[in-house]
Amino acid sequence: MSVRRLAEPALQPKEFSFTPENRAWADKVIARYPQGRQASAVIPVLWRAQEQAGGWLPQKAIEHVAEMLGMARIRVLEVATFYTMFLLSPVGKKAHVQVCGTTPCRLRGADALFEVCARKIHPEPFHISADGNYSWEEVECLGACVNAPMVLIWNDTYEDLTAETFETVLDGFTNGKPAKPGPQNGRHFSAPNGMQTTLTDPSLYAGTNGRDNEGPALTDSDAKKPGTAANVRETAAGKPAT
Repeated sequence: MSVRRLAEPALQPKEFSFTPENRAWADKVIARYPQGRQASAVIPVLWRAQEQAGGWLPQKAIEHVAEMLGMARIRVLEVATFYTMFLLSPVGKKAHVQVCGTTPCRLRGADALFEVCARKIHPEPFHISADGNYSWEEVECLGACVNAPMVLIWNDTYEDLTAETFETVLDGFTNGKPAKPGPQNGRHFSAPNGMQTTLTDPSLYAGTNGRDNEGPALTDSDAKKPGTAANVRETAAGKPAT
């Protein structure tokens, strides 16, 4: 993870330029920023270049983006090599799997996911499977620690995985019927796995008037105090408290 390099020269295309449609899209994104700040568009423009190149960023694509944005090539290369969302070598045609290897995922069974990748795709990361359809790598935190272990495939995350459910996810890409992104154990997003165990008393959410509890109303004097919460309703006089 600490070293991210461009693909070998033999794997690099000789040239890269945006299609007319992608160039028009990139120009529109760049125009959002004031003159002299075009570099602010580097991440979305690199992302579009990666999509056009088939899921990875060739060196010529990085150089093309640098020229478009008026940036030194090394500056764009720094961005491309820093973020693991940018893939620097060719990837599988059907799926590139990024397996989270940070502590929460490791503790929850990520090692089993790595074993599946080694068996079904390739023993080593950054290699394409024999049929050309899959590739994989280890990445750091993908931001769904409560749903560990998890993987990122293209733009979607698949969470709460076991070795068996992960294999099912991969088989879905093989069959052209990808699984629904998100938790694979039936839970709703990051809700408790199973039934709710805390704050289950309905009276906690009902006010004395039968409506949802909106918290105590603030007086005019309360609203003027520094740091007062922004829960201000109309006073008896009909005027807003602030």
